[in-house]
Amino acid sequence: MVWNFLTGLRQYPVVVATLIVALIGGALEVAGQPTAARWAISAFDLVIALMQARGMVDDLRAGTYGIDLLAVTAIGSTVAVGEYWAALVVCLMLSGGEALEDYASSRAKRELTGLLENAPSTAHRLGPDGQLTDVPVEDVVVGDRLFVRPFEVVPVDCVLISEAATLDESSLTGESLPVDRRRGQEVLSGALNGGEAIEVRATATAAESQYQRIVELVREAQDSKAPFVRLADRVAVPFTIGALALAVGAWIVSGDPTRMAEVLVVATPCPLIIAAPVAFMGGMSRSARGGIIVKSSATIEQLAAVRTAAFDKTGTLTYGEPRVTDIHGEGARTDELLTVAAAVEQYSSHPLAEAIVDHARDVGHDVPAAREVTEIPANGVRGTVGGRVVAVGSARFIQRETGREFLPLPHGATAVHVAVDQRYAGYLALADELRVETPATMAALHRAGVRTTMMLTGDGEPVARHIAGQAGIDDVRAELLPEDKVEAVRAAEQQPVMMVGDGVNDAPVLAVADVGVAMGARGSSAASESADVVITVDDLARVARAVHIGKRTMRVAWQAIGIGLAMSVGLMIVAAAGMLPAIVGAWLQEVVDLATILWALLAMRPSRAERAEVSQMGIDLAASEQPHAEPVLN
Repeated sequence: MVWNFLTGLRQYPVVVATLIVALIGGALEVAGQPTAARWAISAFDLVIALMQARGMVDDLRAGTYGIDLLAVTAIGSTVAVGEYWAALVVCLMLSGGEALEDYASSRAKRELTGLLENAPSTAHRLGPDGQLTDVPVEDVVVGDRLFVRPFEVVPVDCVLISEAATLDESSLTGESLPVDRRRGQEVLSGALNGGEAIEVRATATAAESQYQRIVELVREAQDSKAPFVRLADRVAVPFTIGALALAVGAWIVSGDPTRMAEVLVVATPCPLIIAAPVAFMGGMSRSARGGIIVKSSATIEQLAAVRTAAFDKTGTLTYGEPRVTDIHGEGARTDELLTVAAAVEQYSSHPLAEAIVDHARDVGHDVPAAREVTEIPANGVRGTVGGRVVAVGSARFIQRETGREFLPLPHGATAVHVAVDQRYAGYLALADELRVETPATMAALHRAGVRTTMMLTGDGEPVARHIAGQAGIDDVRAELLPEDKVEAVRAAEQQPVMMVGDGVNDAPVLAVADVGVAMGARGSSAASESADVVITVDDLARVARAVHIGKRTMRVAWQAIGIGLAMSVGLMIVAAAGMLPAIVGAWLQEVVDLATILWALLAMRPSRAERAEVSQMGIDLAASEQPHAEPVLN
């Protein structure tokens, strides 16, 4: 641990240099060389002041005013009146504040996967003789015949050569249910192939394919984000002006220049420099304990100010996987229908088949074995169960088996039809269900000051409105491409905007939102990389918790700053009246710093109001703030 601490200090040479100078100065004074100590420390203080002055000039040229002005003033004035130790403390607080913020970020972060980790890097090219050759995906040219193995990612945009294919496009389009493609139809790069190998023909290079277009959108979105003004910078200039005015006024009224020095000694910016980083460290560390990774202190500020919360649907508001929601039998009991369907589906590689088998076992059915099972890709599966021929699959497939036509189910559910001995037996409806915590999360966000909730999804309008009605979403935008989501966030009436998503297609809008929140427990690496906040447990309620922690942290930070400044102003008034010698003021300023730090550490604890809020949501607060905690509902 000591070695890690020393290694970490190497990243902050100003902090190390300040500590070394303090040791040298202390040694000189102990050795009876106070003049040498004064010159050594004062020289170092002035070097730091010059470095800060250079940064201040750059900020002034850019049209911004911040804490550098107050720091330079404090260091220069304290050195001028001989309080070089007080100036050194300012230098330490100034450099240590940045280190504290970085420490909070590094403590909160875990190793997040890179944006391109899941991007296909290799393609299987089919030669004229049918031989397979593995080539870098960058070498694929338009017209190449490619082979995609089961459960591999499609490397480039292409058209399907094989007769049929089942693909998972949820990371690209947000559609949670698998899609079937027929020969000649387009297949997008980044889609996950099903259980059957397929052949495709490239229609675009890797650089021009869908996945790379999303990556480029992320880069553009991140570059377009406006810089954020630090909390302390908003107070530094008026406090500096007030302190200087009071010091000069004391000098003019008393006629004694020492009076000015005594005021400036207690006008150091330490409460501003240290309060916010300490509070942010507490808030970010507390968030991390609850499975909420906040990547920067600026994000904490933005979370507290969020007025619009936008959500992707699939995998965010919903579970992101198909589940059996209804069983309708015609001439067969529902339990019997489920059992025979699961019996043949257990041999299928289709994603819906797994959901049916899991549901049968979850409700306590024994799934019997089937014989002579044959799977017809993108259609269904047929087998013999207990001497009867059972066919399970799409409406088109069962129509050929029975001669019967079917109407689509409402609300976006997908029907898996069943025929027994060529007679229609019924269907199983599968859909992506709303998360149990979603309605409570929307209500909690409204209570936290979020004025508008939005759904931004690539799904169709009927499905989106059905889910939004269940969730309590105010504004629904359906059938959106990634670039449409970006525009919707930019055009939102209530700013700042928080966007919550989990797929590759959400990465651009997460990057452009004021606060991007990735459901990283099961989401894509692209979403986690471009987001400002990563939820590491599969629990949407943590989004509302993140907003509450942001508000609590900001409230504590402002309180700590207010307490520090109020105490400093009080000391400045006493000093202006000539009742506070400079050396006493320097020591009392350390008391102010200690009070500021102790108050800022309250950000590590939830407030009474927050405890009441999470209790109303049915969350066990103590259990949910354990490392790697799973959702805990009472």
